[in-house]
Amino acid sequence: MMSRTDMRIGQGVDAHAFCEERPLIVGGVTIPFEKGLAGHSDADVLVHAIMDALLGAAALGDIGVHFPDRDEQYRNISSLVLLGLVNTLITDQQYYVGNIDATLIAQAPRFQPYIEAMRRNLASALGVAIDQVSVKATTTEYMGFTGRSEGILAVATALLWKPSF
Repeated sequence: MMSRTDMRIGQGVDAHAFCEERPLIVGGVTIPFEKGLAGHSDADVLVHAIMDALLGAAALGDIGVHFPDRDEQYRNISSLVLLGLVNTLITDQQYYVGNIDATLIAQAPRFQPYIEAMRRNLASALGVAIDQVSVKATTTEYMGFTGRSEGILAVATALLWKPSF
């Protein structure tokens, strides 16, 4: 019989505005584009949404609690490094990643050529198989801040499981 803590689902949402003179890093992949994303770390919007989904599923708060933007040790840090730290936090609670499902929302750039590399990076940082990580991309048909190409929005869902003994 399953206990109520055997599986947990978390949701994460993150958005970053475009800015000049910064590389665009999404899913740990540097994407050729005229703008990057504003943020304290490398501003990897996809990884941030996934981290919040994982932390939420484990009821461990959010990335601002663990990696505050007031802390200089996180300035320009790779979000994949932070994702590895989040993975340690959840495994310390005896949770394991079942799967991740994430969506990038932006009018530009086009993410399709980079999705497999993103999936590999995310799976590697989490120590899971690539088939446990899904990344998709869509537009908002020119509506809202993403449609006006002002930034990128990412949403993610994570399933965690804990072995029953």
